[in-house]
Formats: sequence, C-alpha cells, structure tokens
Amino acid sequence: MKNLRQNYKQGELTENLISDDPFTQFNSWFTDALNSKILEPNVMILSSLNDDKPDSRIVLLKGVRQEEFVFFTNYESNKGQQLKDNPNCTLLFPWVDLERQVIIRGEASVISSNESEEYFKSRPKSSQIGAWASNQSSPIKSRAELDNQLKDIEQKFDSEPLIKPPHWGGFAVSPYQIEFWQGRPNRLHDRILYTQENRSWVISRLQP
Repeated sequence: MKNLRQNYKQGELTENLISDDPFTQFNSWFTDALNSKILEPNVMILSSLNDDKPDSRIVLLKGVRQEEFVFFTNYESNKGQQLKDNPNCTLLFPWVDLERQVIIRGEASVISSNESEEYFKSRPKSSQIGAWASNQSSPIKSRAELDNQLKDIEQKFDSEPLIKPPHWGGFAVSPYQIEFWQGRPNRLHDRILYTQENRSWVISRLQP
C-alpha cells in the first residue's frame, strides 16, 4: 500500500474556469461524468450521524431541483432514522477516473409523498417489490428468509395494486457548502469552496 501512488494530470480548476453558481458547476461536472462512461456517475457516499458517531454508505442521486440533491430510501433504515434525528449530512461524489470529487455539506429533509409516489411509479417493478420485501437494516437469520419474504410480497401483489410503501420515499439535501476538488500534480490539488452567505454563494480557494 505504501507504494501506491498516482500523479494527477488530467485537469485543473481555476477561478476563471468556474461558474459563479455551484449548481451550474455541478451540472457541468456531472455531464462530464456521464460522458466519460464511468460506472454509475450518480453514486454518492452519504454520511450521517448515529448519535455522535459518523456512519456512511453509498446511495444514488436521483435529481437536482430547487437547489437540492434528492435520493430515495427506506425511512425506517439506519440512514433514514439518523437523518430524521439529525438532518446534518454530507454527500461525496467520488469521480476517481476523472481525478475529481465533489463534497456537499447540508441538511436533509423528507420530500412530499406525492413526489415520492411519482418516482416510485417510474421504477422497474422488481425494484418496487424490493422496497416492500426488505425491512432495511433489520437483522435477518439467512438469505433464504429474505428470499421467502420476496416470494410472499410477489404473491401479495399478484392480486393487489402495487403501491408505494408508506415507509419509503425521498430526502432532499439543501447545501450550505459545496466543494469541488480537482487532482493536480505533486498533490497540490485544486479545491474551490462555495459557501452560502445571506442567500448568495461566496467562492474561496482552499489549500490542498
């Protein structure tokens, strides 16, 4: 491990290259990630707090609207309960192949049931059933038990309309900081930080 090194040379992030608006900048970088054909460019690492202990996992970005980042989950899962208890969180986009990352620091809130319902209907049927079949984060004795839960749900919705579970829906993260990181040679990376102050965004450069 000690000898694993990579000298980043793909790009730069200077003040004359960035947008005044962090969401415009994010959309530009997200488009680059899409065009690069990297695996699941909407993967982000969500970190929340379990009391005073940090907890992290991968989730998928499903939308950026009204200056908020939206994802969906089981509200009764560990992350769902943690965000309800303490909405402070971070989102990290690890676009390693592009030598880039974006860190979003903000607060999460539950989105409307109507918006969650609309997205749920757009999901593949197998994913809809999966949302019902798993009591996310709860212990289970075996994979076989989980498979049996899935079979029971499949049979249930053979004869009933497939609706959104009441415990499933979206969170929207409203940021107060967005940091863009671009790898540079000699570990002297570019770090541009947008901080919200008085309803506007202030731009600063951080030392690497």
